[in-house]
Amino acid sequence: MTRARVAVLISGRGSNMAALIEAARADKKFPAEIALVVSNRTDAAGLATARAAGIATAVIDHEKFPGREAFEQAVHARLEAERIALVCLAGFMRKLTPWLVQRWDGRMINIHPSLLPAFKGLDTHARALQAGVRIHGASVHFVTADLDAGPIIAQAAVPVLDRDTEDTLAARVLAAEHEIYPLALKLLAEGRVRLVDGRCVVDGAIAADGLLIAPQAG
Repeated sequence: MTRARVAVLISGRGSNMAALIEAARADKKFPAEIALVVSNRTDAAGLATARAAGIATAVIDHEKFPGREAFEQAVHARLEAERIALVCLAGFMRKLTPWLVQRWDGRMINIHPSLLPAFKGLDTHARALQAGVRIHGASVHFVTADLDAGPIIAQAAVPVLDRDTEDTLAARVLAAEHEIYPLALKLLAEGRVRLVDGRCVVDGAIAADGLLIAPQAG
């Protein structure tokens, strides 16, 4: 079986990156391999995790470039050099320009700690608590030029408890992220995710208790 070569872009600890690495290694039939980890920060803790797993890493410091597009050109060049097929953003704290997004259209996904379209952007857990919502969660979506606005592949719902703090809610959402991101990558690498009228449709049945998957075509 030929596995799709995947690059993960990080800026920090890379816990979702680690979940993707583990999923790809635990299942011999997993259709993707994590082939490269790229960080825009030299001090990203996730780099050490990737290296310990024997995965190639690259640091492309955005501060050394005159602008966003120049930085993205360097990232794109490294992805092409490594023959990357799919890109996963995992805590990558850079807003991407249309230049890079268009080149990876339909091949770049992101995980966001909320049930999109609610709470786009930062501080999602604090905002969920402040809003008094009873259900929070995480979403995996295609990356588009608009922040956290791409078609949704999968979501995981997490109840908000009366005793929750920002930290306790964040911890439960993170656990859900670690379940949903490998599943979404698997579906994408298998070629089972299609866009129909701007929305995701997944081909075939899925065993994913507790997770919310894009409509299934059967």
